[in-house]
Amino acid sequence: MSSVQVASAHLAGSNHSDDRTFSSDSFVVMLDGASAYRPVPVPAAVYAQHLGNYLTASLDDDPQADLIGVLRAGIQAAVTELDLQPGCSPSSTVTILRVLPERTDLLVLGDNLVVTPDEQITDSRMDQLDLAPRHEYRERLAAGEGYTEKHRELLRELQDQQAAARNREGGYWIAEAVPKAAEHAVTRTWTTNRPAWFVLATDGAYEPMRHLGHNDWPAIAQSSPEKLRAILERCHAWESNSDPDAKALPRAKQHDDKSLTAVRTTL
Repeated sequence: MSSVQVASAHLAGSNHSDDRTFSSDSFVVMLDGASAYRPVPVPAAVYAQHLGNYLTASLDDDPQADLIGVLRAGIQAAVTELDLQPGCSPSSTVTILRVLPERTDLLVLGDNLVVTPDEQITDSRMDQLDLAPRHEYRERLAAGEGYTEKHRELLRELQDQQAAARNREGGYWIAEAVPKAAEHAVTRTWTTNRPAWFVLATDGAYEPMRHLGHNDWPAIAQSSPEKLRAILERCHAWESNSDPDAKALPRAKQHDDKSLTAVRTTL
């Protein structure tokens, strides 16, 4: 029987975290609820929790279930339970990694990162949008402008433009209030030569990790929860002490939520 050995660590960017990670002996689900700079009907953390609960229960009930179908149904359940409307609701990235006796399945929707011994997998469609507010806020931070009211104004403009491109052709796809977004997820299946390990990370973790050179992925894959948390704490401390105004590493806020999970597969 196949199984996974999972080690996870989380670090909230502020008083609470919008990240969620769920795991069993055969799957891991990681979600990163998006911070909202415009009002939304429920917090991103509530949306991510509802969606994660549904995905976990579905995979527990039917370990062989089609991952796209599970995610589609999970988004629909969140829409119904939370009374959500497309374009003005919280959203979340989704990663599902499932290890079965005959195969390993992966689904990625949004910019979570998945690292294997051979490759790095993500969904970069939102980052590929050529949106002026994103360029401008990063340029201003790199120039030393810091987190000013103008910065917050640009973030609101950016989210308005992202919402206009969300879950439509030519834009990008994310878990929000459109169930068919699941059909546009990045998927992979390994039936032979399955990777011996995976590392899953939200962007709040992997961006400072890369910047600081904490990207020895084979070593990270073998790490304990305590070692994973130590990596995240070093990133957090650097953001506070060495780059509080995001000049060296331009980012929307000083600290994003950080989630890091190491998965080792066994047969």
